[in-house]
Parts: sequence; C-alpha cells; structure tokens
Amino acid sequence: MYRLIEGNTQQLPDVLAFVEALTRGATGGIVFDRGAEIFVTRAPGRLDVMGGIADYSGSLVLQLPTREATIVALQPTVARELEIVSLGADARHRSTSFHMHLDEFENGGSPISYEEARQVFKRDERSRWAAYAAGAFLVLMRERGARYKHGAKILISSQVPEGKGVSSSAALEVSVMKAACAANDIVIAPRDLALLCQKVENLIVGAPCGVMDQMTSVCGQAGKLLALLCQPAEIQGFVPVPEGVEFWGLDSGVRHAVSGSDYSSVRCGTFMGREILRLDTYLANVSPAHFMRVQNKLPSAISGRDFLKTYKNTGDPVTTVDPERIYPVRKLTAHPVFENFRIHVFAELLNMKITPARLKMLGELMCQSHQSYTSCGLGSEATDELAWPLRIGNGTARIFGAKITGGGSGGTVALLTGADGRSEIEERAKTFQERRGHKPYIFSGSSPGAEAFGFLRLKFQE
Repeated sequence: MYRLIEGNTQQLPDVLAFVEALTRGATGGIVFDRGAEIFVTRAPGRLDVMGGIADYSGSLVLQLPTREATIVALQPTVARELEIVSLGADARHRSTSFHMHLDEFENGGSPISYEEARQVFKRDERSRWAAYAAGAFLVLMRERGARYKHGAKILISSQVPEGKGVSSSAALEVSVMKAACAANDIVIAPRDLALLCQKVENLIVGAPCGVMDQMTSVCGQAGKLLALLCQPAEIQGFVPVPEGVEFWGLDSGVRHAVSGSDYSSVRCGTFMGREILRLDTYLANVSPAHFMRVQNKLPSAISGRDFLKTYKNTGDPVTTVDPERIYPVRKLTAHPVFENFRIHVFAELLNMKITPARLKMLGELMCQSHQSYTSCGLGSEATDELAWPLRIGNGTARIFGAKITGGGSGGTVALLTGADGRSEIEERAKTFQERRGHKPYIFSGSSPGAEAFGFLRLKFQE
C-alpha cells in the first residue's frame, strides 16, 4: 500500500478513494515505479455565484469552490518525457493518454514560444486536451526559469464535469502545475500560481478566460465565497455562506467553452467599448451613473472593420477583432459596469442578517445578472429554462434567484435557495429532464482550494 510520508488527506473522500486506487493499480494503464515517490495534488472547480464575464473588465467576483475536484498523481522519471493519462469520468468513458519528450519544449537550449507550443498541441485533435496539463511545464520554464533534469508520469482523475461552465480546465491546470512544483522543489505564491495557470489557458490553449477560475481553484476556502477583485487578481477576503442560504448548480446539458466564438466576441466587444470611451482604467471602475451619462458615445453596434479603421486595436492581448463581425458594443460595455455594482451589493447583503426580504433581493440581483448575460448574447434556451420561472409554490419562494455561470452560452446555472432547498432543486432538475430528456447534474457543497490542500508525498510499502 502507499504510505503517506508528507501532507494531509484532510479525510476528503475523493482523495482517500484515489490513493486506494493507486494501491490497487487502477491507473488507466500508466505504470508507476513502486520504488519511487508519488506527489498528489488536488484542485476544485468553481461555481460562479456572481461575476462571470465581468472578470476581464476588472470586476469584483464571488466564487465558490466546488465539492468536485481534479486529483493528480505525479512521479518523477529518469527519462525527460511526459507520460500523461487521464482517467475516464465513469465506466462509459475510456482513459486517454498523451506522450511527449520535454525536448519539444526547447529550441537551442531555450524554451519555445507560446505560439510554437500551440502548434505542438494542434498536430493531433485528440491530444489538444493535453495542452492544459503539459502546458504547465512550459509556462514554468518560460516564466520561472525551470529546467527539468527528469520527466514525469502523470495520472489525472477528475470529478469536475467538462463543458459545464464550472471550470474543469482551471482545476486541471492548477492540479498539474501544483504537482510539478512539488516534485521539482519550485515554490510559488498562491496568487502567482493562479496567474501562471491562466497563462497556460490564454497563451497555450488559446482560450481568452479571465483569472477568477484559477484563483478560486488555488485560493478558495470550503464553504466560503472568494471575493476577488480582478485588477488583475486581488483577494478582498472570503464571504462565508450564511446560515439560511444555499447555493446550487444545475447542468443544462449544453456544452460550454470559453474558447468558443460567442465568448471571445463578447470579450472583444467589451474591450472595443473601453477603447472607444478612451478609458485608462478598468471598465468595472466606471460607476453606473457615470456610464449612463456617457453611454451615447458608444454605437449600439459597430462592425469590426469600422472599428479597426478608426481605433486600430482594442488593447486586449488575447482576442482579435473580426472585420466581418458586428459587435453590439453598447450592451457589452454596459454589462461589467452594472454587474460590478450588483456584486458589491450582493456581498454586502450576505454580510447582513439573512431575512426573507434580503433573500429576495439577493435573488433579484442574480436574475438581473442572468438577463444581462442574455442581452450580451451568451444565453441559451436550456439555461433560461433552468433559471425560470423562479418564485414557485403558493407564493412561498424556495428558489429565489438563478443565473448562468462562467462564460455562458450553455453550461451550468447557479441557483439560490433558503435552507433545506434540495427538494426544490431536485424538483427543478426532474422537470427539466422530463421536458428536455437530459438529467441535470446537481452541484452542491464545497471543498478547499489547492493551496489549502497542499500536496501529499506517498511511498509504496509492502
């Protein structure tokens, strides 16, 4: 069996089951050397309670780390190669493997560029997922001067559902980078680790996500909302979920991806609005009252071609203006301004004594956020159906509010209930299944971020 020689499992059920699986040899075909140590890390997904697509505009966001997490086992190897196996989520999904030599990340003794790395992972469509994991090694080389004398065998087991808008990608990036650091004696502050993981996604995967996902996965605390000011990543504190309030997630069954055109165009259009207004600060720093005074300076819509002709660029390094696309700039620019205000009010209400009236106010703020997503073009019929109607049952509200999470255009809906709201959530899921033929996964509960978990060092003992 594997003996724990450093770290603490915190008696987390998924960790205990993972270590037991290692002992049984249930490793998806990867063969670990029982004479060498294994490093185990864990990083949760996140439920986007408030903030979503306002993070890249400098908003405050409120994020809850999920109970579901990605766990990684990494064993250093003599050969400078990466062997990565991702276990299937269940019996219907087979394990997936990836192999590369670390020399592919070097050219003349120096790390290759991020653009060159993107091409490495584009060679085979079946291997693109590996960019989230192997990319961590290149980012550490380029940003922290890491040089690897050894390679690694890496086993990935994730309970964070993919394409559901709960940041399975961040959980993967964080858990692998945390394991790589542990195995190579690299010490990185939590905030810096999150920013480096964002580089994996922005610059190697090519997905223009903000940083709230990685920050929550690294720094989150169980049962508390991470209050993060995305300017670019300043933790304001943690808001305990008060007694009498419960947050849930329901999966719509519509796949979501921040690399998709809808999310990218919304982000691009938002930065176009910032450029047109000639702002030298984050959009979220503009007050709603001031925006209402200047909003007429923004066109309701503009083509990418006309924007480029007048303004040249947006100032956003991870999106590109499409000359043929029409961008509804005014709506896109308005979202982070009003969303930031809603989030600050939401946080203040959570810090007060929870009353029925305040529950309704919290719910209303979530509903406003959902409608704002929709006006940006990031809604979907399925998520609308999960979110509405809300106040049900003889005038007694049990589900007070709901909003689409993350980058929108599908994925998960976050819902707010009072205490003991599971029956209402299960009823909502049942009704949705009857209408759409899809049984929503129910997200409930929370767990610690990667920093609070740390890492385990295991050694096999006969």
